[in-house]
Amino acid sequence: MDRSNPRPRPGASYLCPARPPAALPHGHRRMRLAYGDDPSQWLELHRPEGVSRGLVVVIHGGFWKAQYGAEYAVPLAADLVARGWTAAVVEYRRVGTGPGGGGGWPATCDDVSAAIDRAVAETDRPDPVVALGHSAGGHLAAWAAARTRFDRWADAAPVTHVIDQAGVLDLAAAVRDDLGDGAAQAFMGATPDHPSYDLADPLRQVPLDVPVWAVHARDDDTVPFGQAEDYVTAARRAGGEAFLVEVAGGHFGVIDPASDAWAAVVEVLDSIG
Repeated sequence: MDRSNPRPRPGASYLCPARPPAALPHGHRRMRLAYGDDPSQWLELHRPEGVSRGLVVVIHGGFWKAQYGAEYAVPLAADLVARGWTAAVVEYRRVGTGPGGGGGWPATCDDVSAAIDRAVAETDRPDPVVALGHSAGGHLAAWAAARTRFDRWADAAPVTHVIDQAGVLDLAAAVRDDLGDGAAQAFMGATPDHPSYDLADPLRQVPLDVPVWAVHARDDDTVPFGQAEDYVTAARRAGGEAFLVEVAGGHFGVIDPASDAWAAVVEVLDSIG
């Protein structure tokens, strides 16, 4: 993989923009469901009026840190419902103490898997099941599509498509590049030579058995564009179906429903169902 071009140094912080409450479209039905006993083990299921095009599981980012929650994913769910999709916004245990904490490897991944299972069960086994994740949620979305390979999650509900939005797709590189001020190593609780990375790192799991779209901005200063570029190159070389969708708008354009970057995500969804 070509690493000759310099890449912007990612920022140590993760400053998610404040978002107003989402305007819910006519006929929108919204229901919160628990999939475990912890206060962070819940999902919001958003249903459209009429026949759904399928299920999109929306997994938020925030470098897996407890202070960043699922609230900023709700505007995406509202937009998806307006377009005829059922959307499941997933909350999960994150890294840290206090509210939102208790996660990390493998607890966070256990949560995401259980949430997808619950969303699929509640929607009567929909087709397709799209995992859509931003930043650290992009890692979790790609991981979710590989999880049934491993004994711990062998009976989990399968994901049929992955859309990664500015995601962390190479955990070892994230450790090396100190993304999020050590966030990847804090999430894993180990350095990349530990065998747990074989179970957790999307780059080590290529090719997936389902198509992957990596939607990423070259001007992203939080998660480098090279994370998407290198992942797609590796996946294709391994025989996988992977696509790089280059957009503009930095790290957060892909989660702004009014942006051209989100329009590119919608275009991918339109190609799926």
